[in-house]
Amino acid sequence: MKFDLDRRIIFVLIALAVALPLVFKLNLPISVTPEVQSLYDRIESLKPGDVVLMSFDHETSTIPELVPMAQAILRHLFSKGVKVVGTAFLAEGATVGDSNLSLIASEYGKEYGHDYVFLGYRPQYHAAILGMGEDIARVFPEDLRGNSTNELPLLENIKNYNDVEFVLSIADGNLPDYWIDYAWSRYHVKMAAGVTAVMATTYYPMLNSGQLFALVPGLKGAAEYEILQSGQPGKAGSGMDAQSISHLLIIALIILGNLLLFCSKRKSQKGSGNL
Repeated sequence: MKFDLDRRIIFVLIALAVALPLVFKLNLPISVTPEVQSLYDRIESLKPGDVVLMSFDHETSTIPELVPMAQAILRHLFSKGVKVVGTAFLAEGATVGDSNLSLIASEYGKEYGHDYVFLGYRPQYHAAILGMGEDIARVFPEDLRGNSTNELPLLENIKNYNDVEFVLSIADGNLPDYWIDYAWSRYHVKMAAGVTAVMATTYYPMLNSGQLFALVPGLKGAAEYEILQSGQPGKAGSGMDAQSISHLLIIALIILGNLLLFCSKRKSQKGSGNL
């Protein structure tokens, strides 16, 4: 006996498994891991007026995974009165970073130049990261909007890494490696990273060695941070619901397929035995 399941039915089921949790919030339970809690606790310890350097080191292909993460962290920073200096070492990250920084800053009534700035994009990130350890204004004489960095009130007392609390790299590649190699190793600036899920295993050894004090891994890490920051899931939480239901559906289909195959073989064996 042969069982056939039209593949189009599977496509529809997967589409529903992804779409429905995004429309109807399931709020599946999310446990917070220590590496995410470390970043939250560090920001909680900051005082109003402290400065954090946030680098958007990713491309547009990872927006669904990294933008909810960046937004949750920015909301926490601005809610604490912490000032943010943004930059990027990938060209696409500059556009995404500036857009998100401006969006979240507007939610909290923050003023550009006083509460946050976006320095923009620089190629040759090796030299740029090293140069910022000596003089940020020399590496970025102008911000993304064309303002002289020497004339921005926020940067008047920010010369180099000594004047920021820590650096956070939101990345989809290996740029946190360079931050660690050139900023942490040479200038001893505290480092944290938010990375895609596929990159997370690369950075756990650096977390365990103390080169990173915190790590936010992928969409799950972003969902964890949303819970810590606001007490309820946001975009990342909805994404995790959709991902979880999709995975459960795929597992169920695999089990169903194997059961049908097993039943089919049993019937074939019985049919052969009666001959």
